[in-house]
Amino acid sequence: MKHAREDYNRIQDPDGLIPEDEPVFLLRGQDEFAWRAVFFYAQTAKSKGGDPEIVKNALEQSNRMRHWSPQKSPDMPSEPSK
Repeated sequence: MKHAREDYNRIQDPDGLIPEDEPVFLLRGQDEFAWRAVFFYAQTAKSKGGDPEIVKNALEQSNRMRHWSPQKSPDMPSEPSK
């Protein structure tokens, strides 16, 4: 799987269910904007007839992210990960 950030390449799919060249995007609870993105995803999925279980899970995760502390503006690491 291909992450948008090089420092997230250490996060992998050990079962190989995600194709190696499939783009993925990771949002963390500490990102002050992340919960809104996940909430919007859930609302969009619901409005388009998406799987109710996916919608429920996304809304629950959005709520957990919204209440995560501390939160900060997203940034890039100052040094490459090892």
